[in-house]
Amino acid sequence: MTTITIDNKEYELESLSEEAKAQLQSLQFVDAELQRLNAQSAVLQTARIAYAKALNDALAQAPSPDGLVFGSALN
Repeated sequence: MTTITIDNKEYELESLSEEAKAQLQSLQFVDAELQRLNAQSAVLQTARIAYAKALNDALAQAPSPDGLVFGSALN
């Protein structure tokens, strides 16, 4: 039989009420979704850093209207 531990107590999965099983399933779904979103956030943060660096590099090489080269813009 499958057991789960909640708040340091073990429960037989089969002995849970239908309501408890539904709540457990919802909790597992939310935990998985949070994990997915955290991973997506990490990917987006990495992409943002790369885009900011590329923009900074492009700005550093762009001449200003008076012929000067701009310095670092996104430090």
